[in-house]
Amino acid sequence: MFRLLLALCILGAWISTTPATAQEYDAVGEVKKRIAQLQVGATDWPQWAGSGLRNNVTDQEDVPSDWDVLSGKNVRWSMELGSETYGNPVVANGQIYVGTNNGAGYLERYPSQHDLGVLLCFDEQDGTFLWQHSSEKLPTGAVHDWPQQGICCAPLVDGERLWYVTSRGEVVCLDTKGFHDGENDGDTSEPNDNKDEADVIWSFDMMKELGVSQHNMCSCSVTCAGDLLFVLTSNGVDEGHEKLPAEDAPSFLCMSRSTGKVLWTDNSPGKNVLHGQWSSPAYGVLGGVAQVLFGGGDGWMYSFAAEGENGQAKLLWKFDCNPKDSLYVLGGSADRNYIIGTPVIYDGLVYVGVGEDPEYGEGKGHLWCIDPTKRGDVSPTLVYNSSDPSQPIPHKRYQALVAEDGDIERKNENSAAVWHYVGSDLEEFETTMHRTCGTVAIKDDMLFVADFSGVFHCLDAKTGEAHWTYDMFSASWASPLIVKDRVYISDEDGDISIFKLSKEMEQIAEINMDSAVYTTPVAANNTLYISNRSRLYAIEEGAQSDTSEESQ
Repeated sequence: MFRLLLALCILGAWISTTPATAQEYDAVGEVKKRIAQLQVGATDWPQWAGSGLRNNVTDQEDVPSDWDVLSGKNVRWSMELGSETYGNPVVANGQIYVGTNNGAGYLERYPSQHDLGVLLCFDEQDGTFLWQHSSEKLPTGAVHDWPQQGICCAPLVDGERLWYVTSRGEVVCLDTKGFHDGENDGDTSEPNDNKDEADVIWSFDMMKELGVSQHNMCSCSVTCAGDLLFVLTSNGVDEGHEKLPAEDAPSFLCMSRSTGKVLWTDNSPGKNVLHGQWSSPAYGVLGGVAQVLFGGGDGWMYSFAAEGENGQAKLLWKFDCNPKDSLYVLGGSADRNYIIGTPVIYDGLVYVGVGEDPEYGEGKGHLWCIDPTKRGDVSPTLVYNSSDPSQPIPHKRYQALVAEDGDIERKNENSAAVWHYVGSDLEEFETTMHRTCGTVAIKDDMLFVADFSGVFHCLDAKTGEAHWTYDMFSASWASPLIVKDRVYISDEDGDISIFKLSKEMEQIAEINMDSAVYTTPVAANNTLYISNRSRLYAIEEGAQSDTSEESQ
């Protein structure tokens, strides 16, 4: 039965996302179509941003825009998470999943003092803890598995199966029912079959099997097309932040999600990774071709044929998201960046911004709209050397164009750039696009994105012209959520700012979550789910929770 359903899912996965007119394109409807391909509820949220399009939009009814976590107003329940939470919630089939660390200590064999990466599973209705998947810290330490950071990604759920990337660099498939169904499915090597622990179907160690050396952590939120599972490995630099210990290891791979078998891999950007690779893939049928999109650690966008070709990766196009003369240096002063946010597909076009490890602070940013129907190197310009101006030179890691070496830049006639946004007025902080960790959300041709400097931008998705910007006065690590005619965005001060979906700036509310919020709000089944640093909240219109126990 599972194989039959999987086959039906494969047939349904190849929905086209060819361009339409502004009146015809229904962003919410397109997300709903893709959610309907999975064995989940129609108003569930089964992966990061809901679907492989990665456009965080929904028309959920009665989602609150007013609540208070201290008094419990409009809060149905809240549950303790770890001490640091960066994983976005996922809701499917009556359960909710969040990546965090072990600060809550839900398992007897792993008290809260034992540092782990954990994926927690709760009952959607009342927040009851159900089970936990635990990842022991790697013995190599912070270079591969940073202390206390836990699981920094979101899983993908389809029926009774769940897939995610652990902090140990493993791709795992879990039984969503855990051991509550009285069965040990798939892999039977788990340490026990206690109901509070995860039931592992299969596990694939990318470090062991592919030679990957992730930098600090893995953070890829996987997506799929039928049986194809797409993963970004997080391959990066060593503890000296310069050498790549595994430059030949793959950055991008496609697996069978039913078996865990690797179908194809690609090691782009190879030796040109600047620091780490912490983006997540998007998937869509663009120009009639099934494409998987990866943001690289060199600041390039890459598109591959989803199925590959003869067991190998098939590159369709690549796009340099940085100016050619920009320079990468360690420590925050770089103006060449890589991609941390996730590419978004909207009305046949691709949208992505560049960013940097938050540890290195603020800096210049670039936001792009790309035509995915072009092929080859579709960057805005190409670099040549005066010694042979007839052929473009290969990309160089830290600086693509070095004038002192005789490098010159020419317009690329094959460019896929639709528009490029750096801000409407670079003389003003509030109207400048800075580095971003976030992913855009788009509805009715209005694009929203938060940069790491705390500026929230609203643009025309077709032209890249700014409608308005708003300074939140606090860094934002998150991405916006659009619910009907409202836009939600979180910041490091713990505020959730809510705006009207409009070309004119109108703030509806600013609500504090009592702790920093590094994650993106999620709406599912008429409920808003928000994780602050250490708690998960289910926010529902008309609900009232008892907060006395939480405050003790």
